[in-house]
Order: sequence, then structure tokens, then C-alpha cells
Amino acid sequence: MSMVDSFEKISCQILPDFKAGSRFAAQEVVNLIKERQSQGKSCVLGLATGSTPKTLYAELIRLHKEEGVSFKNVIAFNLDEYYPMDRNAPQSYHRFMRVNLFDHIDIDPENCHIPSGEWSKDKVKEYCARYEQKIEDAGGIDLQILGIGSNGHIGFNEPGSSIYSKTRLVTLENSTRLANSFEFANISQVPRLAITTGISTIMKAKKILLMAWGQSKAPVVRAAVEGNITESVPASILQNHDHCVFILDELAASELTRFKSPWLTGDCEWTPKLIRRAVINTAIKLNKPVLSLTNSDYTDNGLGDLLVEKGEAYEINLQVFYMLRDSITGWPGGRPNSDIPQHPERSVPYPKKVLIFSPHPDDDIISMGGTFQRLHDQGHEVHVAYQTSGNIAVTDEFVTRFLDFAVGFDDMFGIDSTRSKQISRDAREYFAGKKTRQSDTPEIRSIKGLIRRCEAKATCRYVGIGDKRAHFQNLPFYETGTIEKKPAGEEDIQLTMKLLREIKPQQVYCAGDLADPHGTHKVCLEIVFESLKRIKAEGDEWVKDCWVWLYKGAWQEWDITEIEMAIPMSPEQVLKKRFGIFIHQSQKDSVPFQGTDAREFWQRAEERNANTADLYAGLGLTRYAAMEAFVRWHY
Repeated sequence: MSMVDSFEKISCQILPDFKAGSRFAAQEVVNLIKERQSQGKSCVLGLATGSTPKTLYAELIRLHKEEGVSFKNVIAFNLDEYYPMDRNAPQSYHRFMRVNLFDHIDIDPENCHIPSGEWSKDKVKEYCARYEQKIEDAGGIDLQILGIGSNGHIGFNEPGSSIYSKTRLVTLENSTRLANSFEFANISQVPRLAITTGISTIMKAKKILLMAWGQSKAPVVRAAVEGNITESVPASILQNHDHCVFILDELAASELTRFKSPWLTGDCEWTPKLIRRAVINTAIKLNKPVLSLTNSDYTDNGLGDLLVEKGEAYEINLQVFYMLRDSITGWPGGRPNSDIPQHPERSVPYPKKVLIFSPHPDDDIISMGGTFQRLHDQGHEVHVAYQTSGNIAVTDEFVTRFLDFAVGFDDMFGIDSTRSKQISRDAREYFAGKKTRQSDTPEIRSIKGLIRRCEAKATCRYVGIGDKRAHFQNLPFYETGTIEKKPAGEEDIQLTMKLLREIKPQQVYCAGDLADPHGTHKVCLEIVFESLKRIKAEGDEWVKDCWVWLYKGAWQEWDITEIEMAIPMSPEQVLKKRFGIFIHQSQKDSVPFQGTDAREFWQRAEERNANTADLYAGLGLTRYAAMEAFVRWHY
């Protein structure tokens, strides 16, 4: 028995990324289907919706089309549905399952069962009982697929749901409604109720596969896998199931003890990186500066083996303190005319050509605005590549406001505004009849993109680099007109390679924030990574001297144990960054699709930067007003 088993009370299958995890889950599903087919039996699957299982369903479709896997013996029961909800509405799970799976495989439509959100309230209880009976009549669920909410919900069984609960009408927590609000025009349109199969129903499944992807799911995964069984974390109840497996990518598993504190699960190799993590986490836990930790602090917190291998706490403390100290610099492009071996960046060449990749037209100023300004002020040639238009994040009201300005401008100066007035009338007519989640016309998307482009240009002028170093890529994967984007394609990569080769930067900054709830940051990062790898493989000399730094966006910050470069900011610089963010007026006050955090982006950024500075100060380093943090990517 591994020491890991003493912490993890649910079996965990950990894969490198969500694609590998989805392939693993798909193979489990297919193996069961084929086993039942060989026995001449039906295979009863319990299916989930949401972003997590999409790649699983895509892989099942591929296996059907390319490898001939048949679903004719499959009977499917879905977990849940909003209430009330028309089955043909864009947000309905009936439509979701058709679009993402059922319409692309050979399953019998009569075998596809999804809770209905169309029943009158006085009939719902009776309908739910019949849904339960259908599952029983089919022989019960052979394999249940689950996702997990950030609050631990499974299906729509929110915290507090009884272990004995069955299919029923439930009230959705506000955090769940906020997490799902990107599917709707605004939070007020997200249903407050849903129909869900109960925890008791889920627990009756013969086998359960729960999938979780990304850093944002890591805390709740740890609570479910390693914490106590409690109805306040419904997924933790799965500890009582005999055949439950959590399929996780490395990010979702990162908070598990085997990764977070591997020294507690058995022998480990004490690398400098691991020593740093162990000592910093202990100091934070004990609320002590690093240099104040004692031998007793080490032994009382599971670090006795570190003392045996590396010596006294005092010497280890110094080693970690110097690591933290050396990560702090006011020279993100390297300090000129100096030789500092431990400095995060090279001093030569100086000045450098710098390329900042900004997934949306405001990520540059939100996530690294202080560093952006400092790079320019210190004489570097700074370019910004705005990877997407960001047009879906502009409200309709903003479009009418700017059309009014365009018409008024023409009238004021006696310019023929016939065309402007017609566009304005067409837009108002369209908005008046626009339905929830309806895609905008290409013309309106262009206007929204122009609004964001003008804001980005204004930011570049504010920082001082001017318009000519702002590059608007408008990567094709993004331009669907909906929240759901296409996967990165060859054209996206070729456009990025072309820009990189034009500029030949010595320093590149990318958004490494994979907590972006809509996935745009992740796709943009993958495009840059793939582009740089190809350029390196094709032998371009300049790329050998190009360093890549990753910043995090509006949703999360790097763990302090990971930070390799921290750029301090004065109170004045914090204010200057805030005013730069304010330039993006279309994203201020009312931001569509902002995830579960209701704060404006400038508020998130300031709190995050201040918290990083406070962590450094608490560990015994100089106290600054704020800090922006970066991790280097090696390729």
C-alpha cells in the first residue's frame, strides 16, 4: 500500500492534460459498450453536460466514425436540465447532447433520455419519479460520467444535498448560476431551478468516472478526494462508492498531497524547487518569515527528512530566502551593464525586442500593465500582439452608443451620414429582436471588434509605444460569433509564426492563465507554444536566444512557490496601471462572461498584485505596494 492511499480516499487516474484524460475516459466507455455487445446486452450510460465532457464526447464521435464503434446497444440517461427550459433553446441540455454527441453516432434516439424542463411545476414530482423508474427498468446505470462544480456539486446536487436524494427539482446556488452565466446574455436570465438525478441515484451506478480539468478545479478535487465525507461537498460522498475513479489532468490534481506536499507521502528527491516549495508553504502555514523557521518547525511539519539530508534549518532557510530575494527585480528586460548571475533575466542584449501576446485586447494591461510600462520606460522595443478581437465581450448597448457618436459626428461636420444612419437603424432593429445567445451579424461583430481595437490602441499610446507596435491578429479560431470557439487551426499557427519571424523578439510574454473560464487563454497559449516549437525545429537562429515568460490573467495568480520573476510596483505605478485598465471602457462596470468573480478586472488585478507583495513581505522580504509575477517556459 502506498502512502498516497492514506491521503486519497478515491482512486485517481492522472493524465498530462484534458485531451489525454478524455481519451482514457472514452476508452473506458467503449470497452464497456463492447463487453455488453459481446454478451448481447444493453449498456446503460449516465451522461453529464457542461464543458468538462465535451472532449470525451468528441473522442467518442471520432471512435465511431474512424474505428467503427457502434452505440446501437447504448441506453443513455442524462443527469440534469435547467427548469424551466424549452428543449430546443440554445442553453438546453437536450440541444447540448444532440450537438455534442447524439446527432453524430448511431445511438437509437428512443434510447436517449434527458430530464425535461418543460413540465408544469405541479407535474414535476410525478415526472421525476417516472424518470427514476425508467432507470430502474433499464437495469440501472452501468457507467456514470460526472463532472464536478467548483463548490463540489455533482449533477445539480448542490452543497447540502442529501445522500438519500433522488431525481427532483432543486434550487441552484448563485455560484453555480454565475459559473454557467456565460451561456446566457446575463446572470438574470440563468434559471434558478433545475431538475437533477439525486446523489442516491448516482451512487447506485455500477461504476463512476468523474472528470476534472484545470487549476480552478484543484481545490475542490482535493476536498472531495482527501477530505471528510460531507454533504457540504457532495462529490466527497463518492468516497463511499466501490468503483469510482477520478480522471484528472495534472492541473486539477495539483492540490493533492502527492503533488503539493510529496514529502508527506514517502521518499522524495529534494531538488531546489521542492525545497523552496516545502519551506515556503511551512512558513506561510506558521505565519513566520522564512529566516525564523526552526528545526522544530521542520520536524513538526513533516520535513524531518529534509533536515537529515540538507542540514540545519538555518542553512536551508538562507537558501530559500536567497531564491525569493533573487526573483525580485525592477528590470524585467534585464539590468544593463551588470553581471548578476542569479538575476531572472539576461543583461544582454540590451535593449531587447519584446513581444507581449495578449489573448484579449486588455489582457496586456490587466495582467502585466506595470511590467509593460516598465519595459517601455527602460528603453526596450515593445510590441503587443492582440490575438483575438474580443468582440463577444462588448455589450449591445456599447454598439448603439458608438453608432450614435458616429452619426452625430457626421451631422456635426456636415458629412453625409446616410450609411451610418442606416447601419444604426439596422443595429437597433436587430438588437430589439435579438434572442438570448443569438450570434451577432458579421457587421455588428466587426463594430464590436473595432471598439476593442480602438481601446487597445489607446492603451498602447498611454504606455508610450504608439500604434505601430500594436499587432491585431484576429486569429480565426475565435471568430465564431459565439462563446464556443473552434480548436486552434493551422491558419492560427501560421499567422503567429509569421509575426514572430517579423519581430524576432528576445523576450516573449504569454498568458499562462488556464483558469480562464471560456478557454480562450489556453488556446492562445497553445498556439504560441506550437509556433515557437516549429520555428525552433525549422532552425531559425534567433529563437535560440528568445526567452518566454508566462503571466497570469484576471482569474488567478501564480503560486508564490512557482514565481521566478516578481516585478515590484510603487503606489503610483499601481494607480497608473489602474488608469490604463480604465481605458477599456467597454469592459468596465458591466462585463459579459466574466466568470464567477463579480468584481471588475481592475479590482481583481490590484488585489492579486497586492496579495503577491504581501506574501513576499510575510516571508521576510521587502514590502512593496504590489507585484506582478512571471514563470519562465522552456522549450
